[in-house]
Amino acid sequence: MPCRRQLPSLLFSAVAATAVMVPLAMYGTPHAPDRTPLATTALIVERPLTGLGGGETVRELHQDTPFSMVALTADDLSGTSARVRAKKGDGSWGPWYEAETLDGVGPDASEKCVTPDSCAPHRSGTEPVFVGRTTDVQIAVSRPTPEPVAVTPPGSGIPKPDLGYIPVNVEHPLSQDIKAVLISPPQAPVDISSLPPESAMPPGVPPAIIGRAQWGADESQVCGKPVYDSGIRAGIVHHTAGSNDYTPEDSAGIVRSIFEYHTRTLGWCDIAYNALVDKYGQVFEGRAGGIDRPVEGAHTGGFNVDTWAVAMLGNFDDVPPTPIQLRTTGRLLGWRLGLDHVDPMGTVVLTSSGGSFTKFARGTAVPLPTIFTHRDVGNTDCPGNAAYAAMPLLRDTAAHFNTPIGPRDLADTLRGGAIFLKWASMGGAASPLGAPQTPETPGDGGSRYVTFDKGALYWSPASGAEPVTGSIYEAWGKLGFERGALGLPTSGEIQEPQWIVQNFQHGTLNFDRQNGTVTRVIDGIDLEIPLDQGDSPVQLERFTPIDNRT
Repeated sequence: MPCRRQLPSLLFSAVAATAVMVPLAMYGTPHAPDRTPLATTALIVERPLTGLGGGETVRELHQDTPFSMVALTADDLSGTSARVRAKKGDGSWGPWYEAETLDGVGPDASEKCVTPDSCAPHRSGTEPVFVGRTTDVQIAVSRPTPEPVAVTPPGSGIPKPDLGYIPVNVEHPLSQDIKAVLISPPQAPVDISSLPPESAMPPGVPPAIIGRAQWGADESQVCGKPVYDSGIRAGIVHHTAGSNDYTPEDSAGIVRSIFEYHTRTLGWCDIAYNALVDKYGQVFEGRAGGIDRPVEGAHTGGFNVDTWAVAMLGNFDDVPPTPIQLRTTGRLLGWRLGLDHVDPMGTVVLTSSGGSFTKFARGTAVPLPTIFTHRDVGNTDCPGNAAYAAMPLLRDTAAHFNTPIGPRDLADTLRGGAIFLKWASMGGAASPLGAPQTPETPGDGGSRYVTFDKGALYWSPASGAEPVTGSIYEAWGKLGFERGALGLPTSGEIQEPQWIVQNFQHGTLNFDRQNGTVTRVIDGIDLEIPLDQGDSPVQLERFTPIDNRT
């Protein structure tokens, strides 16, 4: 028989010092779960732009603290367009960049309030434009010329107030609420030298993903809980517009700045997109709630339900995405759609939620490719003509990386990590956990987890790798998994005469053998957790199960 090729280990937890494997030396680790968050708080300064009349008005702003991104906000940006350019170190001015209005992104006030985002007060805004490090910027704002107010001519016979003078024609004043937002991105270098070569990625395995903790998401800015849809039925491609002239070290700061701008400045609950990909092939986890879960974003007004959006960093009106950016975006979408068994080359019928962000009325059934772009449903040119022309190649790439891998190959991707070592010590596929169903995936607070046939294994630097199974797993899931009050497991099941006990970071879960109940104990306070009735176990996995292939 021909030898089976062992797949490279692409997703790791902690690697034992005595068991460093060759794939680690070859490819590095795509995640660093024990790494301190690299980003600090972005500095955001809002400056009013006054005296803006009809036509184009140019305003120049200076700030002693260097900044790298510029956006505009207002109560209403209808009919307004803007360009931005920055002063270089030699005193010359750089190129003009269009600041595209965030049409179709974020909560739409005209839509029904069904999510925390759609209920939050917010302002209209443009995409933040990356202009490079500078202290001076020029902003050219174009607005429609006000229409004159009709004035009744003298002697018309229509009563008019005694003003003491005859008024001349006047213009409706233009709103002066427009503000420039100057953003100083945090220094958040991310080393792409550790990203595995493209040829090392087998189908069904995601590209290396930089988690929210790594790029520095301030989770205290997130309002409400994630909204989960029933599943993902389609992927949507966006671009962030602005400049393509950024370095690999800039990307994490740009993502952090977009997050801060969306939440702090515009009043949204979180970053709008599910993921972002830069021109160097770096993938950033977007909206909170689990990149493998059907988290509902605020990326495509009217079509946020059951869809998953990727924003490519840059402007692709005239210049296409870089080859690695396009391929990585395709791989990412192929993997994500594969979790829900969606064919990237197929079609889907989605029902519009309506609102001002889309051209389809509420309730309209719209046939679409399973990977489509923002412009296909929204009032926008996003993701640009050059990216739109590359969609067939992106879909083809997604199709190639769409098929989930089988349990045997999946187990090979876990080799070298603490989760694999724990599973192997329990008996591997013959253990109470059974075979793996998912790759190793980032959890909350730098934790990692793998879902198995009959439970899961969780790991963090503080808690180590511990399994959760059965009714205790079910109860823990109802309490919010690692995000709940108990935190992560710090032991396996402890067998006692009447109870099966498992320790967690902040308490215990106790299964009563006689009554079949589970009780949570935190600080000496008991709370019984109601379990679902029935013979079949509850679907607890936060990753859609893969096919049982070998």
